[in-house]
Amino acid sequence: MTEVRREVFGQMPQEEGGGVVEKFVLKSDTVKVEILSLGCIIAALETKDRDGKFSDVVLGFDTLEGYTRKHPFFGAVVGRVANRIAKGRFTVEGKEYQLFLNNGPNSLHGGARGFDKVLWSPQVLPNGVCFFRLSPDGEESYPGDLKVWVTYTLSGGELAINYRAQTSKTTPINLTNHAYFNLAGQGSQDVYDHEISIEADAYLPVDDTKIPTGEVAAVQGTGFDLRQPVELGKHLQKFHLDGFDHNFCLQQAQARRLAARARHPPTGRAMEVYTTQPGIQFYTGNNLDGSLKGKGAVVYPKHSAFCLETQNWPDAVNKPHFPSALLRPGEEYNHTTWLLFNAA
Repeated sequence: MTEVRREVFGQMPQEEGGGVVEKFVLKSDTVKVEILSLGCIIAALETKDRDGKFSDVVLGFDTLEGYTRKHPFFGAVVGRVANRIAKGRFTVEGKEYQLFLNNGPNSLHGGARGFDKVLWSPQVLPNGVCFFRLSPDGEESYPGDLKVWVTYTLSGGELAINYRAQTSKTTPINLTNHAYFNLAGQGSQDVYDHEISIEADAYLPVDDTKIPTGEVAAVQGTGFDLRQPVELGKHLQKFHLDGFDHNFCLQQAQARRLAARARHPPTGRAMEVYTTQPGIQFYTGNNLDGSLKGKGAVVYPKHSAFCLETQNWPDAVNKPHFPSALLRPGEEYNHTTWLLFNAA
């Protein structure tokens, strides 16, 4: 059985439109997750180690104030389009759109005020919570009224995140959750002792602004071959990598399939990521720099967490040979990602 509780987390500042932010606590025997109505943020996720001890394994803040200030999308649902759009430009049905540039020359994670920075309308379910919002036509310069539902459900050790959307005009869409994980427990110094594997035969090389070049490159014989588990710290050293911030190309299938695994041998905690999405962005917290004070007043240095963001491929709206990122009127965007936690 999953227990669902709701409580007030805080009040949005007036300049952000005010409004009450609620926190929803989903609890099973093995996992406890806290989700905010602001940005559908996963604010905490506690899971057991092999000795049955619970630890919070996601980065974030103790108070609402942390989330209303600038932060690197901790735990949030990002959209309308997750990841980067080159030069913030795209053309749909002959019309060119220019987005806000918030990542060097590119647009990142929905723009200046994306889905992570707005209040969603919650509905409690027997085993979870469903959040809804209407992103109006022209919001952040995107076309069409977009109705979006994000549903979190917890069953035993498995957290499912379902994303649905419908639009009044053809629009690009790519939704993901940007949780930062450290299976040793949030506040641990790095993730070098984690073992990571990703079920991908190909990845997308990027230019120096992190936009895919268009090449779909084989992982074979490179530092991007994570098909067998690697110990992250040793692997980064071996291949002289500063970290990962790359899309890995998953099998093109609408069915649920394994995308990635992360394991922390010292505690026995493990996480498996299953998804219907065509890609997964593996990011090793390269831009964390110790400047943010997180939960329990700990700082988050570089490489102190990793993200496994299930998604469509970055800049797909400008790359015809990538899986299509367009949603048309009458169609429904519908993707699910499952995070399965266990300990051995």
